[in-house]
Amino acid sequence: MIERPNATVDSSANASAAMSAAAPSASPAGCLFGVSLGPGDPGLITRRAWELLQRPEAVWTYPVRSLRKESYALDIALRAGLALPAQHQPLLFPMTHDAEKLARHWLKAAQTVQALLATGQDVLFLVEGDASTYASFGYLARVLRELDASARIEIVAGVNSFNAACARLQMPLSEQDDTIAIVPAAYGIAAVEKMLDDFDTLVLMKVKPLLDDLIDLLARRGLLAHSRFIEKAGSPVERIVHNVAELKGTKVNYLSLLLVKNPGRVRGELLRGCRQKTSPETEEEDNPP
Repeated sequence: MIERPNATVDSSANASAAMSAAAPSASPAGCLFGVSLGPGDPGLITRRAWELLQRPEAVWTYPVRSLRKESYALDIALRAGLALPAQHQPLLFPMTHDAEKLARHWLKAAQTVQALLATGQDVLFLVEGDASTYASFGYLARVLRELDASARIEIVAGVNSFNAACARLQMPLSEQDDTIAIVPAAYGIAAVEKMLDDFDTLVLMKVKPLLDDLIDLLARRGLLAHSRFIEKAGSPVERIVHNVAELKGTKVNYLSLLLVKNPGRVRGELLRGCRQKTSPETEEEDNPP
């Protein structure tokens, strides 16, 4: 009789391999994507964002100001012809200055996303404009990292509302050595007036609460003719106003901004030490005898 000493070992190894294959493995956690959609025109959705939005297994989440209101970010995606995936969920980001209330809702939104990620699903958070610029995605990502430092998060860059506004108005945001300030108008009239002394272009975001006061300031500084108002840039209900003074006493949408050019600003001397110096040979070529 021929002995086969390895038979038992082989059998044991095969059994172990079979058990290992049968045992369920833990799914890796999903990734949270801040998907920028641009300010309103679906044609401004980037190829990267479009690629993610085509994935049927991903979960869509989107911000709403209240559970009774529609999501503007979701509206952009739907107007692009995209279909809602099987799983989608609004996340509440209320419009309030109550810090405790905000923190409570940010935490709830982050916990909702964390639970979805734990199942191995990727979560897309839809953002109008750009996810890194005055967007609710910043709060969501920060709180999620506080809950789980290892959470995978990716921001998909998008077109900002002020870039789209300049394109719609056919005007440059800046030229050559222009200085630019992008600031919420809620900082107040005194702060905005100070910026007029320091910047060639002001992008005033969220002007709704202070619009009448801003119009008075621009009139006093002689800048009404150099100011433009745009609301929901690129959307079907976009509104552009060249005569900003006519907006006084009217209601405007939250998603509106003022572009203010300041051509009369007195500039300080520019430091040019970092600019490339012209060589003597080039000077001779540029200035022949």
